[in-house]
Amino acid sequence: MTDHGKARSAHAAGRNEELFARAQHAIPGGVNSPVRAFRSVGGTPRFISRAKGPYIWDADGRRYIDLVCSWGPMILGHAHPAVLDAVGRAAQDGLSFGAPTEAEVDFAERLVRMLPSIEQVRLVSSGTEATMSAIRLARGATGRSRFIKFEGCYHGHADNLLVKAGSGLLTFGNPSSAGVPPETTQHTIVLDYNDCQQLEDTFARIGDEIACVIVEPVAGNMNLVRASDAFLQTMRRLCTRHGALLIFDEVMTGFRVALGGAQGLYGIVPDLTTLGKVIGGGMPLAAFGGRRDVMARLAPLGPVYQAGTLSGNPVAVACGRATLELIEQPGFYETLSANTATLARGLAAAAQRHGRSFCADSVGSMFGLYSAARIPDSFAAVMAGDKEAFNVFFHAMLDRGVYLAPSAFEAGFVSIQHDAAVMAEVIAAAQDAFAQIAA
Repeated sequence: MTDHGKARSAHAAGRNEELFARAQHAIPGGVNSPVRAFRSVGGTPRFISRAKGPYIWDADGRRYIDLVCSWGPMILGHAHPAVLDAVGRAAQDGLSFGAPTEAEVDFAERLVRMLPSIEQVRLVSSGTEATMSAIRLARGATGRSRFIKFEGCYHGHADNLLVKAGSGLLTFGNPSSAGVPPETTQHTIVLDYNDCQQLEDTFARIGDEIACVIVEPVAGNMNLVRASDAFLQTMRRLCTRHGALLIFDEVMTGFRVALGGAQGLYGIVPDLTTLGKVIGGGMPLAAFGGRRDVMARLAPLGPVYQAGTLSGNPVAVACGRATLELIEQPGFYETLSANTATLARGLAAAAQRHGRSFCADSVGSMFGLYSAARIPDSFAAVMAGDKEAFNVFFHAMLDRGVYLAPSAFEAGFVSIQHDAAVMAEVIAAAQDAFAQIAA
């Protein structure tokens, strides 16, 4: 822990620290997902007791403006009345059936309508489940074993994907994970994000052995990094030419960056798409879907097995359906994107005013804050940033009631409840924080 982190930990003494001490006896590291432990930034994690709109409250009763939004799902803000009502009504009819429901049919039809690249969809319970199933399906449909991913992209914690992955693995500086045998990842090919030539060279060499390419079309797990149009167009062209399937991992970007997802923004049609976060509205719900002929390879129709006891859970589906209904309202994304862009511009301007080497970017309602002079376009560029500078800024903002992701390698998120007044409050806090840091 840095000296700054130790100071912050002492200042945070209270219920948060008491709970963290208890948690470490019963839970590895005191948390149920690694980045929550504040190991990267130092200090004591905040234990959240409640949330409403753009705000969260910790165990000591302190309010924060939430720029994490549960890592993406809370696009409507926390505890939206219409969503809570839908969840309550569904729960009254039962929590889980392990059998088909009309609600999941309605929900699947909605996803098919909202994303034209998806002709059929299978509901699952997590983003990891969606991505590992999509890759298995691609392998089964093509009869090939090898697949391409990109350094810094995170597609969940399935064994064959934990190779130079982003998210929490970057936070801890690990290129992969212990417990993953080398033979498990022997068919995983890792290329550089936004490098068209590497794609061309790899397909020229082994194109007929590649089952699929999986990509975050806007990376969010090595901080926010935009894919270039040329990069995505190149992989679409090469996959089509060589009979490989293109998988867009839109677990994070789906209905986050635009109503039609990143594929709508870029105008590219993937063969398979993975979804999560927003489609569950805060409940454990994810999906993968795509071309009908590919999806027909899934059991019970085809030989590719996939199953889940809680897949299509009626309460989660009710939550997701209520969320999707509300984000389709006219003007929703225009307002959301404009507010997020205002935040990014304000954060960058605050840093520049005080001579700090920070910059910011946004795509839809995702934003990136970088401790660097230029917006990064690759994993290497992200890693060249000043991590300690971010850690100092993180705690300065936490002191001022603004909750950022506790890692320099995570994108931020806002909700429709983060209006102009809330954004102005965040920007004012950043100006004050940078002034303090510069003093």
